[in-house]
Amino acid sequence: MKGIFPGSFDPPTRGHLDLIRRAASMMDHLTICVMVNISKAGTIPTEERVRMLEKACRDIPNVSVDRWDGLLADYMRRQEPGTAVIRGVRSSAEFEQERNAAAVNRALYPGLETVLLFAGDGMDSVSSSTVREIAAFGGDYRFLIPDQIAKDIDRYLKKE
Repeated sequence: MKGIFPGSFDPPTRGHLDLIRRAASMMDHLTICVMVNISKAGTIPTEERVRMLEKACRDIPNVSVDRWDGLLADYMRRQEPGTAVIRGVRSSAEFEQERNAAAVNRALYPGLETVLLFAGDGMDSVSSSTVREIAAFGGDYRFLIPDQIAKDIDRYLKKE
């Protein structure tokens, strides 16, 4: 089975990397798709997020990184039949959001399957928005981001 793990990854977090590793262990191939979210102003340019994820996932052989500026359903139409959307959930509220998003995606692309993975141990409070909020107040957010891309993220978030 092949999977697509979509998200804005602004910035990539330890929670994302945990989900990527776990999903990759279940898939023949996993593509991380950096999506442009029109409802969010990006802190880190999309191409930089792609590069950061490529660097963070370098040691996972069945993972690749792509980007898409449109609807997820349209991206999925371009994939092999049977490719699933992989999403992570940290809470019951997120479960409802993802259930609703999966229903919309299925209406746009009948037959599209979404696989939900629960946040790993200790990852349920890790989010890109938390990283950005801590950074905005000059706090140390490094415990939430992958070590191998910390300096890359610092260039965009660290207060001098």
